Amino acid sequence: MRTRPYSEVDVFSPTPYRGNPLAVVHDATGLTAQEMQRFATWTNLSETTFLLPPTDPEADYRVRIFTARQELPFAGH
Repeated sequence: MRTRPYSEVDVFSPTPYRGNPLAVVHDATGLTAQEMQRFATWTNLSETTFLLPPTDPEADYRVRIFTARQELPFAGH
């Protein structure tokens, strides 16, 4: 698995370091679900998101969301 650029962002709070840290992998093209899970486990954050090209022509992107233990079908925040 090659190195992937990612950002750690602070979500759900307007105050820095008061929100929920979340990893965003900017280009997850070519990663398997197993590799995404391994990456999410490595970050040890509550959620890690993986941005992918859309499969729907109406969409701008596709996202997969993983915790350190499993993939989430949807983040219902």
